[in-house]
Amino acid sequence: MKDWFETLDSRERIFVISGAVAVLMALVFAFVWTPLDNGQKALQSSVVAWERSLADLRPLIGLQQMPANPKQTAQAGAQQTPVLIVDQTLRARGLDRTLKRSQPTTNNGIRVEFENVAFDDLVLWLGDLSAQYAMQVSSGSLSAVSRAGPGRINATLTIERSL
Repeated sequence: MKDWFETLDSRERIFVISGAVAVLMALVFAFVWTPLDNGQKALQSSVVAWERSLADLRPLIGLQQMPANPKQTAQAGAQQTPVLIVDQTLRARGLDRTLKRSQPTTNNGIRVEFENVAFDDLVLWLGDLSAQYAMQVSSGSLSAVSRAGPGRINATLTIERSL
């Protein structure tokens, strides 16, 4: 092969070398680059799918904390004051940072005010109060926060225990 190559004219040698380089590049592309690129794309789509699934499951985190028997928990919470129940559940949900003010209204009621709270988190918290302590919103007002991101609100709620 070496003897054959040396017998070639200089232009023919350049042509053969160029062809060999082109074939080598095509082989590298076909057997190295393409499988690596396909693997990277598959992993990237897998990560996107997992992130989407995780985002769909985040609101369900609070549901796993639901009691097995909500009626029994509501009866157990009947001994606690609404102030204590609200404080404990707000801390459990991480909403205590957005609480502006809380004030007892009756023996079984409390008024709470939130600033720049995430609407979804507030609704999940209200679901916890309803399921675990038989506490319902008797009145309230919600207003959108214009300077904050979407889904953020100011809220004033009066919550009462229905025993």
